[in-house]
Amino acid sequence: MESRHLTHMRQAVKLAKYALDHNETPVACIFVYEPTDEIIAYGMNDTNKSHTGIAHAEFMGIDQIQEKFGAENLVEIFKDTVLYVTVEPCIMCASALKQLGIKRVYFGCGNERFGGNGTVLTINKDHSTISLNENKTYDAIPGIYRKEAIMLLRYFYVRENDHAPKPKVKKERILDKETFPPIIWSSYIDRSLFGQEFGLENLVHFDENTDLAGISNHGIDWKLIDDSCDDIVDTLEITRQKAQINIHKRIKSTK
Repeated sequence: MESRHLTHMRQAVKLAKYALDHNETPVACIFVYEPTDEIIAYGMNDTNKSHTGIAHAEFMGIDQIQEKFGAENLVEIFKDTVLYVTVEPCIMCASALKQLGIKRVYFGCGNERFGGNGTVLTINKDHSTISLNENKTYDAIPGIYRKEAIMLLRYFYVRENDHAPKPKVKKERILDKETFPPIIWSSYIDRSLFGQEFGLENLVHFDENTDLAGISNHGIDWKLIDDSCDDIVDTLEITRQKAQINIHKRIKSTK
């Protein structure tokens, strides 16, 4: 796997940690314009702060792209844009990404209840959903910093929910740092695509449904998910503001 994919997903994980530290569900994403490998948007869940159930990380990023480059240019931009997100997009977000014609998605862990890229439904490969450009379907590649993404969610869900009318005490819940569900690669990609993305030498992991060596070395980068990431938003904001897209000399930033 190319190092740039790991770099971008690492940024997304840091943003998810920031969300966790600010009492949000730790799901975050980075949108990268592939021709220039520039970050053009980022997003993290905002459902608790906004009290809006659809304020998912992907929609926050889409709003940034629309704000900067204009709604009329979304389709042109998305056909060359790759999403890195810590958790598999839900069915709603997977459909929105498909309709906008996203080029590709990389994600960390599966979304067991609402996953739209293979865990529950495979919206990204559903030909019945309308796409606004030639990217009628898109590949969604899982497994990058998977355990880190899972651990951030576990950190969140062992906390007491102070927003609930009657917060449930979770003292009896034990934070599991040792066991992880298997990753069923074939639910998301076929063996051929796995080989293209991760290398033929790693096909044994596809066959045995195991995590990849070289990505956290079968373990967890605890420093990544335990250290403070309070500077990540400022870093990403500076980066996205500098990003420029010039497709057929027609798209310019509106900012």
